[in-house]
Amino acid sequence: MNEHDPNREVNQSAVPSSEELWNEDTYAAWTSRFGTPSEAAAKLVKEPVVKLFPLGGYLGEVRGTKIMNLMGSNGMKAVALSLLGARVTVADFSEANARYAGELAAAAGVQLDYLVSDVLKLPQELLDGSYDIVFAEMGIVHYFTDLAPFMDIAYRLLAAGGRFVLRDFHPVTTKLITSKGTTAKVRKHKVSGDYFDTALEEKKVSYSKYLPLPDSIAEDVKHSVVYWRRWTLGEIVTAAARSGLVIRELAEEPNLSSDVYDKGIPKTFVLVAEKK
Repeated sequence: MNEHDPNREVNQSAVPSSEELWNEDTYAAWTSRFGTPSEAAAKLVKEPVVKLFPLGGYLGEVRGTKIMNLMGSNGMKAVALSLLGARVTVADFSEANARYAGELAAAAGVQLDYLVSDVLKLPQELLDGSYDIVFAEMGIVHYFTDLAPFMDIAYRLLAAGGRFVLRDFHPVTTKLITSKGTTAKVRKHKVSGDYFDTALEEKKVSYSKYLPLPDSIAEDVKHSVVYWRRWTLGEIVTAAARSGLVIRELAEEPNLSSDVYDKGIPKTFVLVAEKK
């Protein structure tokens, strides 16, 4: 483990790994949220660009490119990119995610390579510097207690001149601010966190809210809890730069949803870097 609060030591022998947690049957969760792979594919085929917003603007023209989607989950973005003419590989350690993504790609009529693997343990032959684009997004970096290996993998995957794109939740909203209220008129924000806190946090796995039977899942902590580390924006950018990647852009985004209750607060960020 990397730096963390010594008063919050975690008994690792009693805590399931992220891999064990993500290898639960998430297939039901994605079906609950997006519909069956066939239903989801029908929507993707009609408007693949919509599914990529706003990420697509940072990826640029993808037709004919070779893309690696690290921790690509259910394959939604990967299949959308395939529909736009890219050759896409997803690396993710969940068998259930791979199943949903594979069926999604088949229903959409596109080729998708899905590698079931810890992204930090990819086969050496894959780290050949042949990818034009490597990207990861939304709820990714907090799973790493050391960002250096993750950034190194991205660097090794990329071809010279290749682009790395990371889009994730902004640390201001994940580390610093607590928001309450369900409408714009009553929404209130309070600075309640410590931006520089390095402690590990106990959280439910992100897909648990989509499971058909969340109460039964919640009865067993081992099937709903994961420990993660929230990083500052400076730590994330520095880790990318130290890997050898050249930072080209750091965009900070507001809440892009139609129900904007968080006006004026950065909700997400996009880091764009390049391998020289």
